[in-house]
Amino acid sequence: MPSLFTRIIARELPGRFVYEDEQVVAFLTIAPIKRGHTLVVPRTEVDDWLDLPERDRVALFAAAHTVGIGVRQAFPCTRVALLALGLEVPHVHLHLVPIDSEAEVSFANADPGVAPEALDDAQARIVAALSRP
Repeated sequence: MPSLFTRIIARELPGRFVYEDEQVVAFLTIAPIKRGHTLVVPRTEVDDWLDLPERDRVALFAAAHTVGIGVRQAFPCTRVALLALGLEVPHVHLHLVPIDSEAEVSFANADPGVAPEALDDAQARIVAALSRP
């Protein structure tokens, strides 16, 4: 069964598109955090961005950069937040949100008091994972 985003891309459901190319589309979300909140979505239906083929991943982030510049110009802000969350739709998508503070995207679970040893351990684990063939 096609994802909601696949159906929007196929024009089976309405979408307010702001960008399209052969591999990626971008359209406004129907539930914005702030005005201008845009979703950047690969045409390839993959659930997790870590599973995207390289060609699609490169195209997705290149499109996010292009669209992010447009969002920033259309909705002047300090930053355009880029979030890869999206558990609600099993189709990779990046959120672009014009923000003037992090509170606008609510990183409520951030732990500013994490122990340095825990950070060192996390770093070592990731470095080790990346060095595996």
